[in-house]
Amino acid sequence: MTPDENPFDKFLQSKKSKIFKNKDTLLHTYTPERLPHRDEQINTLVDILGVALEGHAPKNIMVYGMTGSGKTVTVKYILKKLEEKASEIGALVRGIYVNCEVVDTSYRVLQTIANNLISEWEERIPPTGLPTDEVYTKLIEILEKYGGIVVVALDEIDRLVKKSGDSVIYMLTRINESLKHSKLSLIGIANDINFIDLLDVRVRSSLVHEKVLFPPYNARQLEDILRDRAKIAFYEGVLEPSVIPFCAAASAREYGDARVALDLLRTAGEIAERNGESKVREGHVRLAIKRLEMDTVIEAIKTLPTHGKAVLYALYKKTLSEMRKGKRFSEIETTTGELYQEYLNVCYFLGISPVTQRRFTDFVSYLDEIGLLNARIASRGRYGRTKIIKLASDISYVEEGLKSDPEFGSLFMRRPVQTSLEKYFSSI
Repeated sequence: MTPDENPFDKFLQSKKSKIFKNKDTLLHTYTPERLPHRDEQINTLVDILGVALEGHAPKNIMVYGMTGSGKTVTVKYILKKLEEKASEIGALVRGIYVNCEVVDTSYRVLQTIANNLISEWEERIPPTGLPTDEVYTKLIEILEKYGGIVVVALDEIDRLVKKSGDSVIYMLTRINESLKHSKLSLIGIANDINFIDLLDVRVRSSLVHEKVLFPPYNARQLEDILRDRAKIAFYEGVLEPSVIPFCAAASAREYGDARVALDLLRTAGEIAERNGESKVREGHVRLAIKRLEMDTVIEAIKTLPTHGKAVLYALYKKTLSEMRKGKRFSEIETTTGELYQEYLNVCYFLGISPVTQRRFTDFVSYLDEIGLLNARIASRGRYGRTKIIKLASDISYVEEGLKSDPEFGSLFMRRPVQTSLEKYFSSI
């Protein structure tokens, strides 16, 4: 090594990607400079929010659309462009984005808005410790000191209302009555168009002045989005021609979800890179689909309470037992009564008290709702009606998800019937 060489040069050269030029541009958090196929929604938002540049408070807006339909990225883009234009012409306008999946209480929402308008760290409102009414009063004071137009986007507003109620929405829709020198406008972003029914009538009439709908993308539109991102995310020539159409087609089947499309493209690139390959191929996308499906199942299982996992483990165990007898996975199903008996066995091995059969049925319904199992009502003639239950997810993904919990992971080592799938399939 010469004196001019840095010992870290070799490390950095070995880590330099031959696939990705800027992988971060494929993340959901990235806001691009161009949003294909959302001109109509952009123009509508501009028409509503443009009055802020003239010193007037825009009407409150509700933005609706399914996951991955471009709601969040479009609103972030609009707020960014609104601030840029305001700065250019000397108008006092501020856009504040709040992710209510994370900021999910009335206190935190008010605190987040206030802290976005405070430049001095020592003046910022703490994350806990004050009465909510006091935080609201402080927000009014901070807004008055700011003296301009503030547009607040509450993303996942439907989740916020379902978890914490609509009191903070009511506060924010009435806050202008307490302001003389500033005005605040709201943009609510929701997946569920019916969530508005959960709101108090007073809140509903104040919040929903304008509606902007985001339809799902089709496969051709998703292709355009992916091509735009691929130009800045990948080095030229690394994507085989079929990769983007394949990602788009797979994502279009998932309700036109652009997030899924971007995740697929990014993961396919990561798989190719990890394998030391210089091209991203359709085969990498197929592997990416499986990986993302597994990640989704594992994350869903991680969020389950202990008894939810116990119900799922009982179904996993019964399914694996039937597969060992030669039954095909798609043909294996059980009844509520049979599964409850297996669940009691699982509780015994875990050393926990089982829930009642009624509560057990609630867990089955929830697992059905989030897509980990399928449950349907079937008639048994003179024996009445019962639920027929089967696993909805790949059994190996369910196994990995359950193993991620140490309490349940120990069950796979305890008895022969709980041997891992890898060992089982390698023996046949």
